Amino acid sequence: MSDSGDPRIKLNFEGPIATITLARPEKLNALDFEMILALERAAHLVDANKATRVAIITGEGEKSFCAGGDIAAWSAHNPEDFGLHWVRAGHRAFDALSRLRQPLIAALNGHILGGGFELATCADFRIGEDHIKIGLPETGLGIIPGWSGTQRSVKRFGSQVIRRMSLFGEILTAEQGLHEGLIDRITPKGTSLYAAQELAQSLMARSGFATSAAKMLINAADGEDAERAMETLAGVSAAHSDELKNGLTNFRAKKKT
Repeated sequence: MSDSGDPRIKLNFEGPIATITLARPEKLNALDFEMILALERAAHLVDANKATRVAIITGEGEKSFCAGGDIAAWSAHNPEDFGLHWVRAGHRAFDALSRLRQPLIAALNGHILGGGFELATCADFRIGEDHIKIGLPETGLGIIPGWSGTQRSVKRFGSQVIRRMSLFGEILTAEQGLHEGLIDRITPKGTSLYAAQELAQSLMARSGFATSAAKMLINAADGEDAERAMETLAGVSAAHSDELKNGLTNFRAKKKT
């Protein structure tokens, strides 16, 4: 177990698999500000762990993967703090998860509503249990999906289904979510984490570097983090070149003289 900075965001490294667990089931795993900061820290710890090949994110309990932002937490902010601190902090955390170098699998043990859906969107593969509901109910409260529900989600799933969920309040079942491409696989209740672990193990047969490179390029094609993808892959290519070896040799020789 690694310290994310908040006991409600559990981070466990087991061999090549890292698991992030939202552990606030009594509040349907809703996120307050401290949890958001811990989620960002957990993402950075996973990304920096050289032994980790794949990550899983899930929630505790049976009712909710994540109910989004804790209403009591975000409604206490004045408008300026809400935008400049709450929304921006959520973007930093979700961006860090979406841009992990490792594939990220979401084991959706319960409903994914509002920010919970936006969090699930950060994953590369979503396994939903057959009882879950999927939706973006924010406009019914007089607020908008603020953690890239109108941006990343549209890029990944298309605008029309997001219009139906956000503008008209449509709540989808697991089967409907599978049909719309919002989730990639359905499993029986209580089995999503096991299915995610099996899928993670299957990734071990694939090239770690090639998988990471492919993920970065796919994200870039989606319009996300293209600059870092280009410079990372170009940097790897340059680091393998004879010119770099010669340049370092010459540099070290000059330092000695």
